[in-house]
This record gives sequence, structure tokens and C-alpha cells, in this order.
Amino acid sequence: MTGISDPKPHSDHQENVADLSIATGTETNHVESEWNEKRPPDGDTAMALFNDPDALHEAIEPAEARKLLRKVDLMILPYLAVCYAFFYIDKTTLSYAAIFGIEEDLELHGTQYSWLSSIFYFGFLVWAFPTNFLLQRLPIGKYLGANIFMWGVFLIIQAACHNFTTLAVLRALGGAAEACSDPAFMRITSMWYTRREQPVRIGLWYTANGFGIALGGLLGYGIGHIRGSLPSWKYEFIVIGCLCAAWGIVMFILLPDSPVTAPLLSKRERRIAVERVRENQTGIENKHIKPHQILEAFSDYKLYFFFFLGLVCNVPNGGISNFGTIIIQGFGFSTLVTTLMQIPYGVIIALSILLCVYLNDRFENKRCIFVLIFLLPNIAGAFGLRFVHQDHKVGRLICYYLTGPYNAAFVLILSMQIANTAGHTKKVVTNAVLFLGYCTGNIAGPFFYKESQKPTYELGIWSMIVCHLLEAVLISTLGLLLRWENQRRDRIQSQTAGGLEGRDLDSTAFLDLTDRENLNFRYIY
Repeated sequence: MTGISDPKPHSDHQENVADLSIATGTETNHVESEWNEKRPPDGDTAMALFNDPDALHEAIEPAEARKLLRKVDLMILPYLAVCYAFFYIDKTTLSYAAIFGIEEDLELHGTQYSWLSSIFYFGFLVWAFPTNFLLQRLPIGKYLGANIFMWGVFLIIQAACHNFTTLAVLRALGGAAEACSDPAFMRITSMWYTRREQPVRIGLWYTANGFGIALGGLLGYGIGHIRGSLPSWKYEFIVIGCLCAAWGIVMFILLPDSPVTAPLLSKRERRIAVERVRENQTGIENKHIKPHQILEAFSDYKLYFFFFLGLVCNVPNGGISNFGTIIIQGFGFSTLVTTLMQIPYGVIIALSILLCVYLNDRFENKRCIFVLIFLLPNIAGAFGLRFVHQDHKVGRLICYYLTGPYNAAFVLILSMQIANTAGHTKKVVTNAVLFLGYCTGNIAGPFFYKESQKPTYELGIWSMIVCHLLEAVLISTLGLLLRWENQRRDRIQSQTAGGLEGRDLDSTAFLDLTDRENLNFRYIY
């Protein structure tokens, strides 16, 4: 980046700026000559910076841009990473409670434990669309912090449960409180980072998923040694719930809502932060819900691909996160040693995510290819768990550890979703639908793990194998479709005056156009 330029001209109405129907192949040939004095109500909030008469216009030195990027990383990534670690610790809390005696104390029987695993995601599922629209309307940092606080409170109260029904209700409420988490993290990442930078940053906060497993193992081991008046599983809920609620308060106070309003940035730094992501063609945020973008989202094949990818990625997750400790205990380990054996699994997940996003960045965003590469260990590990004999406990443990890198593949899928969807209302809808798939997979996953098949869970392992193979087919097909669409747009624009080199990217960067409306948009695959 060599300098800050004034925003390029635009018109009052999107339809005058970009008549870019994908169906007809037409494209914009004209853009109005002057900026409006006031930001149009359907534009991006970032345009307020360009209308500010006090905005600075000096050139941006590369060192200044790098310094700001480091500052943004420190402002954003630690909060998201710690929060994400707690998310996974929460998901495995029930798993540790299972080996600490919750099934016996609450007299759970039949499929009730599986229902407790799944009902969390019913709450997530029901609240997915409302929470995504609230994320668009409300300050994102404040809304996220408030939900995390409530999620911790619901977790604490679970320690007071005496039967299946009350625990199920609280887990559903906890799922609703967490429903904003992943969509909020993805929106924050798309606000602050370029599309090239997004996989690495998603990888960095998602890596906390693995460290959450490791930390959950250590916490589980420590909590298991508490000799108080309460059963160990109750301390599991109380301790982790208190930590989560406290972190929610921290995020409410300190996490910035947007580059446009970030209190720790000067006016110039805010302008630079916005200029950095101009090339994304996805803007910062828009507080208005636009019905035409909702309709477009549901007519876009990408939405359905992301739904099914969310589903097949998380059927294995729903099983492993809730039955992993039981599988390990079935290898012959004691209860407390079982908690410790989750630590290497978490470390493997963290390292695989970091390796995946590094390689993807190193080889310039070959996202679909690296999704396929990082699915291979999972497929091999799942086949091993199914066919390696139970007497080979070390071999089966290694196979279990190999099922972790699917998290790295899911990181790149998340990055593909935010990189390939433009239009803020359309992003909200596509986010919500992806996480409907995420919830559906996590709801379905535990029911493949039959009590009668404990601890080998043959059907559960087959569900992992089938889902990983379907994921490979879906991501390959999506990559080919996005590649074809980019080539089609290149052909259209190469035939216009100025050709590809004459495209005016600045004119469409902050108009809140969808990826279909904006012919300047190119997909990443």
C-alpha cells in the first residue's frame, strides 16, 4: 500500500452503480462522478471516514501499515483465542462430567446422555438466525461479551441440576448464548483483515480449540482431585463457568466493535485499517437489513454448499467431543489418566491448524487443496479405529489422535465462507445457514455412538468415515464452480473498455454490494 486515496465515485443507489446480473452477464459501464456529501443509508459504515474533512491524506509507509497490523493483532486475536479455548472446554465439560459420575448421580439412562450432548446445539440452532441479525444491528464487541457472560452463568447453574430435564434446559440456553460466537468471530475477522490474511488469523484463534482440549484435560485432572462436599462433576461446571463469565466481562469492556470506531486507534489509524481491507470488496459493516440480499443468499448455490460442509464437518465433531474420553477410557486407562490423554490430542489439533494455515499462506491460498490434504489423516485414523484390533491399544490411541486435523480443514472452510460472500445482510444469512449445518452435524453426531457399542462405537466411527469422504467431494466441487465463475467474470470484463487492467476496484469496495452484484469481486478457492 503506497497511499490513501479519496474514495472513488459512486451513485446514490446500488442499482445505478452496479447492474451486474449474473444471469444475464451484464456489467456496469458507468459510475457517477462525485461522492455524495453524506454517506448513503445503504452504504458501508466505513464511508463515514471518507466523508470526514479531517481525514488525513498523507501516503502510508509500508512500515506504518505493518505496525498497525501488529497493533490490530494484539487488539483482536488474544480475546478471540482465549474465548475460543473456553468454547471447546465447555463442549467437553459434559464429556469429563461423564467420567466423573454425572450419569450415575442424575440417573441418566438410554439415550439421555446423547440428548444432553445434542440439545446444546438445538438451542444454538433455534437462536442462529436471530443472533446473526442482532450481530448486524448491535455493537458486535458488546453483544458478544454479554452472550459469553450469560453462557458462563448457564454453565455454573448446571452444577445445581438434579435431573435430566433441568440439565437439558440449561444446556439448550447455553447453546443459544453461544450461537453468536463463531459468526461474530468470522465477522470480526472479515472487518479487520484482508482475504489473504484471514485464514492465518482464523487459524490463530481457532488453534485455541486444540489448546482448549489440552487445557480442559489439565483442568479436568485438577478438578478430579478436588475433595470437597460436592461431586467432581459439579466442580467441573462451577470452575469453568466462572472463568467463562469473567472472560465475557473482559470482552464486553475491551473488544472493539469496528475499525471505524475502535477507541484505541487514532483517526489516521482507523482510515488505514479500512484502506487495508478495501481490496476485499466486502466492506466493514452495514447496520441495515436488506431483504433483496436475503433473497439472493437463498438463491445462491454457495449457501447450500456451506450448509452441507458445516454438517458433514461436524457430525464427527459432535461424536468425538462428547465421546472422546469414553473411547480413550476404553483403551484401559484410569479416569484421571484419561483426562491427561486428551492433552496430546489438543496439541495435535493446534499444530495441524497452524501448519495448515501456514502452508495455505505460503502457497497463496490453495484452500480447497489443503482442505483435502488435511482430511487424509482423519480418514486414515477413522479407518484405524474401525479395523485395528482392540488388543492393539497403542495403535488405536494413535489412530484416535489422527482424527484431530479435521479442525484444520474446517478453518479453511470458514475462511472460504467469509472471503466469498459480500453484502452484509447476505453475509449474515450465509453465516447463519453455515452454522445451521454446524448445529445439525453436532446434534446428529452423538446419536451414531450407541450405548450397546461402547467403547468401540462401530457406527460412530463409520459416520466419521462417510462424512469425511462427503466433505472431500463437496469441497472439490465447490472449488471447481468458483474457479469457473472467476474465469467467466474475467471474460466479461476483458471485453469491456479498459479490460481487466482498467477495472475501478475502489468504486465498489464500500457500497455494500453482494458478490453477485459486484462484477469486480473474485472468489477465492
